[in-house]
Amino acid sequence: MPIFRIVGGSNSSNNNTRSSFTDATNNNNVGANNGNNNANSTARPNPGRHMYPGQRLAAAAAAGRSSLSNMSMNSSNSSSNTAPSTLPSVPGRVGGSLSMSLNNTGSGSSSSAARGQMILQQATPPMNPPPLNPAASSSSSVSSSAGGDGGVNSSNVVVRGTNVGGDTGRPGAYSVTRTTTGPAQVYRVTVPPGVRPNTEFTVHAGARRVRVRCPPSSRPGHSLQITLPPEPITHHQPLKMAPLTSATGEVGGGCVAMTPEVQKVNQAATESGGTAQTFLVTIPPNIYPGMQFTVNVNGQRFMVTCPSNAGPNMKVRIVPPTQREEPMAAPKTQVFEVAVPAGVRPNQPFTLMANGQRVLVTCPPSVVPGQKIRFQLPVQQVIGNIQLSYESETGGWCRTIRVTDLKFQWVRVNGKQQEPQHEGDNAEAAVDNMETFDFSKSAYVRKIHMLEGNDARMRTGTVELVPAQDAVVDSRLVYHNRTLLSYADIANVQGKSLEEKTSWFQSICTQLTAEWDEGHVKLVVRRHSLLNDSVDAVMSLGREDLRKRWRVEFLGEPGIDAGGVTREWFQLVTEQLFDPDFGLWLSSVNNQMCMTINPASNISCPDDHLVYFRFLGRVMGRALFDRQLIKGHMVRHLYKHLLGWPITFEDLEAQDEGYYQSLKKFTTMQDLSCMCLDFTITEETMGVRRDVELIPGGNMKEVTAENLPEYLEANLRYRMLDRTKPQITELLLGFFDIIPEPALTIFDPNEIELILCGLPTIDIDDWELNSIYSGLFESKGKRDKVVDW
Repeated sequence: MPIFRIVGGSNSSNNNTRSSFTDATNNNNVGANNGNNNANSTARPNPGRHMYPGQRLAAAAAAGRSSLSNMSMNSSNSSSNTAPSTLPSVPGRVGGSLSMSLNNTGSGSSSSAARGQMILQQATPPMNPPPLNPAASSSSSVSSSAGGDGGVNSSNVVVRGTNVGGDTGRPGAYSVTRTTTGPAQVYRVTVPPGVRPNTEFTVHAGARRVRVRCPPSSRPGHSLQITLPPEPITHHQPLKMAPLTSATGEVGGGCVAMTPEVQKVNQAATESGGTAQTFLVTIPPNIYPGMQFTVNVNGQRFMVTCPSNAGPNMKVRIVPPTQREEPMAAPKTQVFEVAVPAGVRPNQPFTLMANGQRVLVTCPPSVVPGQKIRFQLPVQQVIGNIQLSYESETGGWCRTIRVTDLKFQWVRVNGKQQEPQHEGDNAEAAVDNMETFDFSKSAYVRKIHMLEGNDARMRTGTVELVPAQDAVVDSRLVYHNRTLLSYADIANVQGKSLEEKTSWFQSICTQLTAEWDEGHVKLVVRRHSLLNDSVDAVMSLGREDLRKRWRVEFLGEPGIDAGGVTREWFQLVTEQLFDPDFGLWLSSVNNQMCMTINPASNISCPDDHLVYFRFLGRVMGRALFDRQLIKGHMVRHLYKHLLGWPITFEDLEAQDEGYYQSLKKFTTMQDLSCMCLDFTITEETMGVRRDVELIPGGNMKEVTAENLPEYLEANLRYRMLDRTKPQITELLLGFFDIIPEPALTIFDPNEIELILCGLPTIDIDDWELNSIYSGLFESKGKRDKVVDW
């Protein structure tokens, strides 16, 4: 229970009073530390929050040099995870770029590459894939050797597995898996006295304790032979941090340049109209160059040929063929007949309500307003008249579904929607083309283009603002060749309460979570270096690991993570990241409680500020995935970027009202030449001013009444994205490493903020109950006339 202290005046000096309060606080903290970790009885400095962020890499390098001898001893002892001396060693995952070579499908050869580097291999589906090894049975086989007629199968085995692998006594991330390989074990046991047939009894078989059901023909004293499955072994594989890859070629802030091989993969995917997707797989034991092995990635099975410069236990990146989605049954369709609204030109889209669904229809070339057209629409399981629109939140923009491909698209209705005249008719409304910029109507939506990075665990990409009417989102989510949600599911839950929406969203996250048998992730961190250890741990996880179950452990504090430790970790980590003193975030001009990205974060954290934003994006995505709360409210337009909602000038007003009002005055001025404006903006960083061009060559272009809309549009783009584009890009990439975008279409910005951050409420009763009075208030306490609850 938190303790609040109310300090009043006293006869002593203010300095003495402050010293007394500080000493009491320090004593309490020392006692808490001793209670949590008796081994660390001496006081330690706490550099995690106030240490200069750029020193993190230097400190990590110094720690690595000091433990080099220990690492060498550990590597010599772990022979099971080390490749033979004739093969290259496993490449490091921290630091410079990784060189890769692309092989032809099924060739089994690779171009020359340096020893110890990661290999890029083309994967092919197997012609005749060998059968999978069946899992060992969890029940033991029992046979009687005295007075019995054979045996029965159904005894329950209680197994306490053995832990092998990495040393979890060091901070970092560990991939925890459990295997039961090896031969079955046979034991002979004696039926204890008092045990009747068909009843269970407990015996010790080696180091394991098992429960055996007595056969019907056996009696106490008889000898039984039991067969146990292999003893399960828990492996802890330490993971190393993966570097960020720059998609734009700009290196810095923790990003490295993209290698030519990865550029070719991304270019080929872009030319084919798709998105590049590669996977990092481990070569099984006893697999050497030229040999083939099978892997299962993303619900598909492929045959991979081991490259010439790789060997057992090495990591190989594979490029699988285009994923085959689950075939959909031909949907039932219904024919609708509508009249083209007035003002709609040929090839212009317009919206209507058909079967309770808002759809987008394009007017045929040879049709004029007033004529009737027919179209077919799949019959979806839609309840009620659900409209996927938020006119009050987006300045008139609404999200609708396209008839052609059932994807979500933002449209703005031109004028009031026409109401149906008779029952069964459809309500039509023309769509505003938004061909020119309008200060009160124009809106833009962020568009993310995903690319593969140098490390398969860490994608990269680009973010840009596009007109809202050009932004589309899939209404269908396919995971491992299985459809998890469709437009019908989204439309069904759209009109429900926030609690029901959250419950539905969590059901989708549960289906995305890897099974416990597939392994889980263990994060080991130190309190005095919480943020540094957490960044290194989370940034070493791949996208599959991010959706596994997490277990957080504070080093030196034994305990079982039943939810409280993880909840504390989310609170402490996000509190440090959103701290303005850290240099990544600043308080908003309009609202001191809301945080906005610091455009000069590269000065506060020159070596790794982008790493922190990718880390925060992953933490936010995981918090939403696990229904955890984070310690920081962001400005509204950042939540809209997460959801893919339209950005308007109203969002600029919510962030900086003074700047918004100054731009708005320009729209009412008759002559702008007296303002001497050009397409630049002045930024001040640590007392140094610099001019930033809003468009290429902006310092040579004067603002006039004719190009004023272009100037306003450039300002909106700059303040909402371009000013902090590298930081926002990494934040979104980290968030979507975990959360699928189609599942977010049911929320609005207010709801997503409430789910992530909760309500900023204060329990006054709890505050009053746990307050301590000192100084002049010590005698009367809450009865003092100055203290009024």
